[in-house]
Amino acid sequence: MKVDMIKTHGEPVLTEPVCACIGYFDGLHRGHRALIDETIRRAKAAGCESALITFSPDPWITIGRMQKVQHLTTLQQRIELAGKMGIDRVIVLDFVKEMAELSPSAFIDMLAEHCRLKALICGFDFHYGKFGSGSVETLKAEAAGRFDVVVIEAVNDQGDKISSSRISRCLEQGDVAEAGRLLGYPYEIRGVVVHGRQKGREWGFPTANLKTEEETLLPLGGVYAGEAESGGRSWKAMINIGHNPTCNPVRELSVEANLLDCTEDFYDQPMRLRFYKRLRTERQFASLQELIEQLHRDQQAVRDYFQELRDE
Repeated sequence: MKVDMIKTHGEPVLTEPVCACIGYFDGLHRGHRALIDETIRRAKAAGCESALITFSPDPWITIGRMQKVQHLTTLQQRIELAGKMGIDRVIVLDFVKEMAELSPSAFIDMLAEHCRLKALICGFDFHYGKFGSGSVETLKAEAAGRFDVVVIEAVNDQGDKISSSRISRCLEQGDVAEAGRLLGYPYEIRGVVVHGRQKGREWGFPTANLKTEEETLLPLGGVYAGEAESGGRSWKAMINIGHNPTCNPVRELSVEANLLDCTEDFYDQPMRLRFYKRLRTERQFASLQELIEQLHRDQQAVRDYFQELRDE
């Protein structure tokens, strides 16, 4: 996967022509896939590379509307997903204040100077330029005689548009199965395994405590059936998101994964957690013994979930 960075004032990045789609692409969900598929199709027809143009940091942060934005995917995840979907290169716009303040025409001029665009593919609701004043109509006018513009209409599912915000709402409600269906792949978070209080190990349920990036959107607190991956290997996992109210309360939201049939330590190692099904809410138990009994049931529920998948 080729990755390029475009700054407002800099040398042209691409010397070869490309067909590119443009957007923030948080999650690279099934709706985004329509843009990507069209981009790849046009690139093949034109005999050039396909590209995905995205922004970093989030435009909402740059223009000062929000100080903290949580995302379905980090920039690195978006790059990896684009590659898996068949995109040849990712172009990252260094979206600093100077770029955000470009007029719509100046923004397109900047883009055309840095990229030899043959076609630019965008969603029907794409906006660009200062205050988001540029639209698909102005884009078509600005691109006339320079490159083609292809506008993709909304991709609907069950009567509603597939969008990053819709998927975020699913996660905030704990419906990771629906989020995964709309994404087209299981929702995944990444982080580094850090030292915890090791209470789970004392109880017979050792956990990997994950430190995630601040921008990562965590599903609603509770216990989930999922999968953990580290070092190219994966394990079924019982994942807990919460504050451990019974015997090991913590103020900040914690992410812990009990890897089934695994006795290894993963301290300071990167780990990915994928979420498949929410099993229950987090709650406070009357005693440690009651908690341990529930953890045994949760662990069995994880095994049952994967067994049912195999039996389907």
